[in-house]
Amino acid sequence: MSKSWRLLVFAAAGAAAAAAPAFGGPVAGHAGGGHPQLPFCSMLGHGIQASSGAQMYCFGPQQNGPGSVSPTGSTFGSNVNAASPSEDVSANGTRAYGQSEESVAASGPYVVEAWNDSTGFFSARCSPMYKDQLTGFAFSSNNGKSFTDLGGLPNSACATSVFSGDPSVETYQSGGTTYFYISSLYETATSTLTSTTNGSDIAMDVCQVVSGSLSCNSTPVIIATGVPTVCTNSGCTFGDFLDKDFMSIDPSHARLDVSYDRFTGLGASQVELAVCDLSSPGSPTCYPGGSTTPYLVVYSSASDPNNCEQEGAYPSVDRATGAVYVAWEGNWPSEIGCPTPATNDVAYIPASCLTLTTTSPCSNPAMVTVPITSMSAAFIPGYNRFPMNDFPRIAVSDHNGTVSIVWNDARYHPAGDILLQSWHLATLTPIQSTPTIVNRTQGGWHLLPALRGVDDDGDLEISFYQRSSGTSSLTSYVAALNVSPLATSTTAGTTVTSGSTNWSNTSSDIVPNFGDYTDNYVTIGLGTDTDENNIYAAWADGRIGEPQPFFALAHTDGS
Repeated sequence: MSKSWRLLVFAAAGAAAAAAPAFGGPVAGHAGGGHPQLPFCSMLGHGIQASSGAQMYCFGPQQNGPGSVSPTGSTFGSNVNAASPSEDVSANGTRAYGQSEESVAASGPYVVEAWNDSTGFFSARCSPMYKDQLTGFAFSSNNGKSFTDLGGLPNSACATSVFSGDPSVETYQSGGTTYFYISSLYETATSTLTSTTNGSDIAMDVCQVVSGSLSCNSTPVIIATGVPTVCTNSGCTFGDFLDKDFMSIDPSHARLDVSYDRFTGLGASQVELAVCDLSSPGSPTCYPGGSTTPYLVVYSSASDPNNCEQEGAYPSVDRATGAVYVAWEGNWPSEIGCPTPATNDVAYIPASCLTLTTTSPCSNPAMVTVPITSMSAAFIPGYNRFPMNDFPRIAVSDHNGTVSIVWNDARYHPAGDILLQSWHLATLTPIQSTPTIVNRTQGGWHLLPALRGVDDDGDLEISFYQRSSGTSSLTSYVAALNVSPLATSTTAGTTVTSGSTNWSNTSSDIVPNFGDYTDNYVTIGLGTDTDENNIYAAWADGRIGEPQPFFALAHTDGS
């Protein structure tokens, strides 16, 4: 089936915020100081690594970049910047710099994009529009032609808790109503004169479209709960830190599947899965919810003497059977103390294991691994995060009977390529004998791919950052469209951005300044020219001199 593509590019932006103060930390009511004294935070960069959301929670704002903020590629062309920099100002008049690490989902004409935002570093507790929340979001009712910046995720418990980044967005239709679920790291702090208890959870806001607008419940739904850290004058007792949440919808079974990482000690980590019952879509029930006992441990390195990390977990649902596949990077980051070779791993969890009960009846799911050449030791021009990650993104194609991952890998070129590996469903027998290079051009940097769904032919839609030179910080966002999961070579390539931007000439209060993931979302319509095979892309773009959460729509008529 041949396909004709029209590329439409727009932008979205918004606000977010910071984490609850810990014992001995900043004055209550101001979120900017972070929690560097907590045991988990003191280990970041000294034995363990974690996400952008964890960096923001632990250290608050981290300035970077030269004084110049002149962007390259200032002609927007078909790109429309729908971000609202005017919203990124705290009540005390402080401008924040930087929004990144995006997620996007769409249903019909409705689109929601969410991101990490630095505004909360400088915003008091319970600020107007919830600017004290580290996760911001925007809504579009016209298929992404324009967005309304809605500030931070609503949180009625804002006096003691905060959504602290790493967002994921999913959508579900039930009874003629469109719902959006926006998950994030969720941190709480309660203090007395002698101690502070810090909790690390995964939570989400439930939103629904009402009369063409987005209405969100301000009471967060707890998806998973960590053992809290308790700090007193004599020190801290280490608890859990939950990190890197991401969601995948199973509309056939009215279920939302959420993968995330749990740090269970000073370096020990495990990949876990939670499930949420959507039979009452406006008030879902999640397992494990408020219990600190995991619903399902997909893989654990708790007994690893080297504390090699399992990070960057992403799920994908097989909608035909209800099975879930979870992909993550094993033994990351390889350059700081983990002697075990880095891998990207995929686990298969049959539908029979995903009961709506307190815990799953299953354990030790089947899995496969792919050896990778990690880019975690790379210092990438203009990118202020070290180490880099090689986290895999994942999608199931029932049409082809495959599950596929993509990731950035340096085995063929020092500046990396985007590689593809597929397996047969359930059996996890490999399709390709060696991974396939996805990017059309070689030689420059290729970073942070997104893959989340397939089109009506079962093809993969992959997007990623690309640079023409390994020594340049000029960066574009590009897409490889209509990639077969069975491919052993690809020639596809579409430029999403209308001009490259210079990452070295952007100002940001966030580390990493351009996030550690991008996202895209695929919708399959009813066969009309306006709703079939829409591919929505979300990435951080620095064209105005600071990272902004941009949006793009590609459409095929399926002919």
